[in-house]
Amino acid sequence: MSFLFSSSPSASHPLAPYGWDDGWAAVFSPCAEQGLVPGRVVRVDRGQCDVVTPDGPVRADTAFVVPRDPMRIVCTGDWVALDADGDPRFVRTLLPRRSAFVRSTSSERSEGQVLATNIDHIAICVSLAVELDLGRIERFLALALSSSNGAALLGGGHGTGEHRPEPVVVLTKADLVPDAVTLSHLVQDIEAIAPGVQVLPVSSTTGEGLDVLGAVVSGGTSVLLGISGAGKSTLANTLLGLDVMEVRAAREVDGKGRHTTTTRNLLVLPQGGVLIDTPGLRGVGLFDAGTGVGELFSEIEELAARCRFHDCAHLSEPGCAVLGALADGSLPDRRLESYRKLLRENQRIVAKTDARVRSEILKDWKRKGAEGRAAGRAKRGGRVR
Repeated sequence: MSFLFSSSPSASHPLAPYGWDDGWAAVFSPCAEQGLVPGRVVRVDRGQCDVVTPDGPVRADTAFVVPRDPMRIVCTGDWVALDADGDPRFVRTLLPRRSAFVRSTSSERSEGQVLATNIDHIAICVSLAVELDLGRIERFLALALSSSNGAALLGGGHGTGEHRPEPVVVLTKADLVPDAVTLSHLVQDIEAIAPGVQVLPVSSTTGEGLDVLGAVVSGGTSVLLGISGAGKSTLANTLLGLDVMEVRAAREVDGKGRHTTTTRNLLVLPQGGVLIDTPGLRGVGLFDAGTGVGELFSEIEELAARCRFHDCAHLSEPGCAVLGALADGSLPDRRLESYRKLLRENQRIVAKTDARVRSEILKDWKRKGAEGRAAGRAKRGGRVR
C-alpha cells in the first residue's frame, strides 16, 4: 500500500477532506496495529457500502459487522476499519460514533433508524413554496437537539468525545416570497419556536443566503434533512457547483416531490466540509428525544418549575405557572399542545423498550385514578355508591 498510517494526521492526510482528525486517529490506532485500513462510508446499499480510504474509494461488504441491534448497522457518515486488500474488501469494525441523527421507524417495535452519523451540522430544509408546518419543524428540531444523546447508545463518547451537532433551519425557495416583510415574518415565526437556532432563507435560483449557508457547512460534516420537495438535492447541487443529485419538480398543489434521492450520499464540498444528502422523509417519528423536547420547549419547562405542585400536569391545578402563562397570553396554546404531544409520543416510544419507564407510567395512571376516585367521594360527601 502507498499509505503509511500515522498517529498524528495533519491537514495533508488523504482522508482530511472527509473529516479525519487526531481524535479519529487515536480511536483507530488499535485497528492500525491489526493491519486494518481506515475509511469513511459515503454510501450504503443492500449490505454493501462505498468507502473512501487513503488509497481511494472501494466497494466493501458489511457481512462481518451485521448486528442484531439496528442502531449498529453501518450508515453513511460512519468511520470504519477495513481489510487492507481483497476483492471485495470487508468492513471489520465500526468506529464509535460522535453523533447520530436517529428517528423512530413505523414498525410496531418502534426501533430506531440511523439516518446519518458523525455530523456537526443538521440542516433542516423547509420549502417556502407551501405554508409552514411549525409542528413538523419542532419535531425535526427535537430530534436534532437529541442527536448527541443517541451517540451514547451507539458507542459514541468513547475516545472521540460526545458531540452535539448544531441545527440550522434552511428556508429553501426564498425567491418565491419576494416581499421582504413577509419573508421576515416567516423567519420570525420559526425563530419563536426555535430559540437559539439559526434560520436562513436561501434561494438556489437567485443565490440569496447561499454565502452564509456555505460558511456554515464548510466546517465539518453537515446533513440535509426534510420532506420530499423541500429542495435538498437542488441545494446540494448548488453547494457542490455540479449537477450531482437528480432533481425533479414538486407538485404545485402541495409542494411535495417524488423521492429523487434514494440513498444517503456523502459528498465533499469544494469550499471545504462534507455534505450528506438524504431522501425525503415521509415520517419523522421521535426516538429517545426527551432531551431535545425539553431544550426546544425550555420556556415551558422553566414555567413548570415554578408551579405550586412538583407533579403538576398543567391541566387545572391551582398555582400552575404554565396555565397562568396561557391566561396572560405569554404562552401560545399551540406551543403547549405541541409540547404535550411530543412528550407523550416520546414517552410511548421509550416505554416500549424500557421496563422502568413502563412501570412508572403504570404507577402514574394508578395514582391519578386513585386521586380521581377520592375527589369523587369528597364531592359526594364521603358516600360510597
